[in-house]
Amino acid sequence: MSREKIREALDGLATLAGRVAADQAIADRYEATLRDGGTLYFAGNGGSAADAQHLATEYVVRYQSNRPAMRAVALTTDTSLLTACANDMGFDEIFARQVEALAEPGDLLILHSTSGDSPNVIRAAQSAKARGVAVVAFLGKGGGQLKDLADASLIIPASDTARIQELHLAIEHVICDLVEDRLKG
Repeated sequence: MSREKIREALDGLATLAGRVAADQAIADRYEATLRDGGTLYFAGNGGSAADAQHLATEYVVRYQSNRPAMRAVALTTDTSLLTACANDMGFDEIFARQVEALAEPGDLLILHSTSGDSPNVIRAAQSAKARGVAVVAFLGKGGGQLKDLADASLIIPASDTARIQELHLAIEHVICDLVEDRLKG
């Protein structure tokens, strides 16, 4: 890749980032959930599954500073559970089944989906709503069906999956930094 191509790609990402209005209310939801003893549950497919794991780790271990561990779980990490559920109940149920088993009112389900139309994240949101668990969605494109199921959502106005995921992770890092700073003591 030439320097021009690299510069062009980074300028495009910066321009897209400038069009995104991150909502303080999402950070407030994370903070309130953790302050009240709730758990943050993260899920997504593909690269968003990797982001779910990455983000849960930031809360449990540390992001910028040493502090007490925060309650966070990635629903993408238990291969035995994921494969058994996919085999026995269908792939659409892999996150919903975990939400049903683990999540309680006062917890927060955070879903990452570049399309907002993946059946398994939609089912996870439906399962959360049935249990009285709030849902935050990080989405791309137009937000898909998931935007209507979420209590709060952030939509990256792009169709390029890589750019959507890059901005989801950047915004999640900003939120983590804010939450970590607020809950230090």
